[in-house]
Amino acid sequence: MFQYVLRRLAVTIPVFIAITMAVFTLIALAPGDPMASYISPELGTDPAVIERLRHEFGFDQPIPIRYLNWLGQVAQGNLGYRIKTWDPVWPVIQQRFGPTLLLMSTALIIGILIGVPLGVYSALNKYSLPDMALTGMVFLGISTPAFLVGLGSLYLFSLQLDLFPAGGMHTLGKPESLLDTLHHLALPALILSANYIATMLRYTRAAMLDVIGEQYVTTARAKGLSERVVIVRHALRNALIPIVTVIGFSIPNLLAGAVFTETIFAWPGMGSLFIDGVNSRDFPLMMGVTLVTTTAVLLSNLITDVLYAVLNPKIRFGRG
Repeated sequence: MFQYVLRRLAVTIPVFIAITMAVFTLIALAPGDPMASYISPELGTDPAVIERLRHEFGFDQPIPIRYLNWLGQVAQGNLGYRIKTWDPVWPVIQQRFGPTLLLMSTALIIGILIGVPLGVYSALNKYSLPDMALTGMVFLGISTPAFLVGLGSLYLFSLQLDLFPAGGMHTLGKPESLLDTLHHLALPALILSANYIATMLRYTRAAMLDVIGEQYVTTARAKGLSERVVIVRHALRNALIPIVTVIGFSIPNLLAGAVFTETIFAWPGMGSLFIDGVNSRDFPLMMGVTLVTTTAVLLSNLITDVLYAVLNPKIRFGRG
């Protein structure tokens, strides 16, 4: 197992460098000057001051040199300072990471708790009316953009029905409490999990249909085991292998969906923080958020590979 993890890490590190290098280059080539944040609309700023700031931030150097300098600072635990406010980037990200993790983990749990059981039910009732209805819901959930569902839900459940808050993480002017946080979390988490529920339902149904007809499932039934034991211990356990893979590889989709959801619901997470960095051309902030999200995605993929190997007895760690 240890050698298996080391081999996966050996693949993960080059991928990490390639992703951060590509994002760094795209951000550097994007139109606009980060130093514009220091230009006063009324008084203007001396060009010499702008050039000095560009030199201090390293924006006058070639992109490859700037990337190597940034990577060297990251290796020392320094993500730099925000151009917009001069605040250290890492504490700002730490403050926003918790709300994003709460939103994503809640959406992930909702997706698994709803999507997997519905997928099993749909597979056990293949081609029935409930199965066709669930299949229609799957296509609707996958094809509907997250921002469209978010805006529609915000209008209906917050503005019209007044069932959920319109935004934020806590009610202004009131002491913070768990119930208040959950009240604010419910709607954006449900919106973010909608696509995930559809994805989990679809793949669970397909995986269950693949294993239900296997010989070991038929043998388990022939032994007189109850249908619940046959489905849970034999069919679902083997069907979990592709499901775990889907869970791990859906993390990037959750991160992308969180950007829209946090923006729509004013959720104080990393998605809205990244949008703020893009609007202000805050280069260190954008790269700091990219670093954290890239690490989270690659780590989730690594954990998925390990869980896949644990669940699948056919995999030999020495050959992984």
